[in-house]
This record gives sequence, C-alpha cells and structure tokens, in this order.
Amino acid sequence: MTDGLTILLHAVSVRRGHKWVLRDISWRLHPGERWALLGDNGAGKTQLLKLLSGDVWPTPGGDRAASSTRQQDGGRSYRIGRLPVALIDAKPRVAYVGAELQDKYVRYGWNLRVRDLVTSGLHRTDLLLLPVTASQAGRAAAALQACGLRRHAGRRFLTLSHGQQRLALLARALVQHPDWLLLDEIYNGLDAAHRRRVDTALEAARRRGQSWVATAHRAADVPQGTRRLLELADGRVHAVKRVLASDLKRLSRRSGERPSTGARPAPAAQAGSSALLRLSKVHLYVGYRSVLRNLNWQILKGEHWAVYGANGSGKSSLLKLLYGDLSPALGGRIERSGLPNGTSIAEWKRQVGYVSPELQADYAIDVSVFDLVASGRYSSIGLADEPTARDRRVAARWLKFFGLLPAAKNRPRELSYGQLRRALIARAMAAEPRILLLDEPLTGLDPTQRATMKRLLEKLMQRSTLIVAVHHEEDLPRGMTHALRLHNRRAYEVD
Repeated sequence: MTDGLTILLHAVSVRRGHKWVLRDISWRLHPGERWALLGDNGAGKTQLLKLLSGDVWPTPGGDRAASSTRQQDGGRSYRIGRLPVALIDAKPRVAYVGAELQDKYVRYGWNLRVRDLVTSGLHRTDLLLLPVTASQAGRAAAALQACGLRRHAGRRFLTLSHGQQRLALLARALVQHPDWLLLDEIYNGLDAAHRRRVDTALEAARRRGQSWVATAHRAADVPQGTRRLLELADGRVHAVKRVLASDLKRLSRRSGERPSTGARPAPAAQAGSSALLRLSKVHLYVGYRSVLRNLNWQILKGEHWAVYGANGSGKSSLLKLLYGDLSPALGGRIERSGLPNGTSIAEWKRQVGYVSPELQADYAIDVSVFDLVASGRYSSIGLADEPTARDRRVAARWLKFFGLLPAAKNRPRELSYGQLRRALIARAMAAEPRILLLDEPLTGLDPTQRATMKRLLEKLMQRSTLIVAVHHEEDLPRGMTHALRLHNRRAYEVD
C-alpha cells in the first residue's frame, strides 16, 4: 500500500438535539493500527465511527466555550504521510460496515443483485449508477470469494439472511481497498461458519496492512489482530491503551456468557394442553426459493422454544410465518388457538409480540420513542390516534424498566442501535402478548442490558410463550423447555 491515512481528533464534541453524544474526544489513529472501540449502549460508539468517516461533523465549540486553538472543522484532521488532506480526499480511504448501513438497504427496499451491491463500493455510492467494467467485475468477484459469498452473487440482497447481508456489505467495503475499515458490531447475527469467514477476510486485510476500528460488546467479537482499544463512557474517553488479555477477560466476565441449560427450568407443558399454534405439512417459499419443507410442529401453552440454525437456514422466515407476515404454500395449514378459519390476521397479530432486525430497520418514521412503545398495544408502526391513559401508563412502565424514560421524546434514529432494540422489545411487551417471537433479541445490547433482558424474559415466561431464534445459547433466558434446529430446509426437534 502507499502511505496510509492518519486520522486525528482534538477535543472534538458532537451534539444531537439537546444531548452531547460525544464530548472532548482526542484520539490519534495511525496507519496499520487496529482498534477495538468499547462502551455500553448510548456511550457514543457509532457516532464516533461516523465522526471518523466524515459522515458526522463536529459541533463547534463543544459543550464548553469555544477554544481559539481548535481548527475550523472542530478539531478533526487527516494526513497522508506528513501532508494534510481535505475531508473530500480522506473519505474514499474509509469504509463503514454495520447495522445502520444494512438497515438503510432494507428500509428503502434497495434490492440489488449481490454482485452489483459489491461493485457499488468501487464508486462509493449506495446504488450502482454506472456500467460495470470487466476489471470491476473481477474485483467484486474476488471480494465475494473472500467473504464466502461467490455462489450468491446473482441473488437479490434482500433475499439473503441477516448474516449473509452483513457479509455482502463487508465484501462491498473490502472491494474499495480502504486504508480504514470501520466495523460496527460486525459479528452480530453471524453463526460460527460466517464468523470464520469474517475472520479470514480480516486476516487478509491485516496482512495487506489495512487498519480497522471495530466496536464490540463481547470479547469474542474483538477481531483477531486487534492491538489497541479505546473505551467510551457517557460520550467521553474512559481509557486508551493496548489490548491486554486481562481486558478481554474483563469483557467476557461483563458479558455474562454462560449457558442456560439446567438452570431454573420452566414448567413443562402438561398432557392435554391446548396448542397455541399447530403447523401441518407446511412448505414455505420466500422469493420463489424453498426455505422449509413439510414442517409439522405444535406449540403448547407453557412451552418455550429456542430456534437454532445457520445463517440462511430459515430462522427469520419461520418467525415471520408464525407472526403472519408469510403464508405457507398451498396444502399447508396453520391453526391458531381461538381464531377460526377466515379470521383476519390482524386479530392474531394483536396477540403476538414480534421483534426482529428488519422491524428495527423499518423504524425511520417521525414518531417519539414514547409513541413507538405505546403503538405495540395496537400492533402498528406509530399511533393513528392520541394514546389513551392506559396506553400512557403501560408505555411509561416499560420505558422506565429499560432506562429509556429520558429518551421518551426522542426519535428512533436519535437512539443508539442497542437503545432502539430495547425500545422495540418494550414495544412488544406493551401488548401483553400470548406469544413473543424474538429474532436475535440480544443483538446490539451491552452486557448490562443483555443481563437485564434475560431476567425480564424469565419473568415474562410465566405468562407468555417465548419462541427465540439465536446463534448463542448464552443469549437464551433460563427456562427454555424445547429446541428446534433448522437444517437443509427441514426442522428437527433437539434435546
């Protein structure tokens, strides 16, 4: 590589609305360095990545009187070698991968073919606006190969699983040959095989001398080869140091990653219990692709199911089927307790809570966090009418539980990714559902919030049936009674 990009921050602050999300950040990032960026939800990690990339501008003056020593851009500058460069020249040397970019494609329905998505990275545009040359096609194919996605090159992006989409966006970043990779919770939603693909791609980047900043909540999510860390707390720098084994052990302890097997089991379903859901001879297709075949399954009151499977095995599609967003192919049957044939699916949805990464992507609408939570009582996105007194009481109770009352007047996009996930779980709980469908519910949550969520789910299991899709067993609440594993378009009950 030629001389790499150096990024310098000096006493930089960023304000969003009335809140200072970053305060007096000073940080030097030199070519060849690889950083872990740590901190709880709301600490400012994603905003700091945006600041590094140039997508967020520093707030002049910070949260104190402006200093004459600050540069015009608020204390942010870039260098290549010893020469200063403007932001417009620095931005092409930085590539971002994370949930916000993934959500953007989902939210706007940008359903490019995977090869075109990756090639768009060469132009650093969201969509492919120019014809693809043979050279560009070759670079895109090489990036897809590095991420283990070459056989999916012709598929549409939105038909990929959540984890496959993340890998496609990583390939889009790698094809740019950037000096810096900004990786925002890059491992979230990935099974073991896909995590190894990320490891392989990042190891190749390291050998090429490329740098990265990777946010993480788990020790296992700090990429191999990371040597330095910056930790944020309440928008301020808490620590800057070399990564030591003791730091990773501390992060593991905070994560509380321990299996739930055998601890305080919930009461098993009794013989003769009525089925809340019964699926018979169900075949499921998504985008004309077979996802599940001949599924026969029933869920009884008092049961709580974990759903396992690799990325692309159909976990998310199964939850959408149970919720009513997808329908079985002709010949399959779903019986829902208390709802005779012909009942509107809206009646069922009012009895079921559902939280997924795709739902999170949909919340770009201009509603307050308070109304977001209250809307869970009506299974709607936002409120059509003024909330009732009971709506307000229920919403306030769950906002308080999740520590989100101070953010009640904020808009969803003003929250951190983890905070928005907590708000959506609060929204689901506001409906007092009979069944709660959770697709990777702890993704994006810091260790404290993961522990809080698991305790809450354990309480909720006393009155609702949980169906939880996960990759990590330690993300399950204690008391799950059954498990279903999806593989090769089939479902198998496991011990």
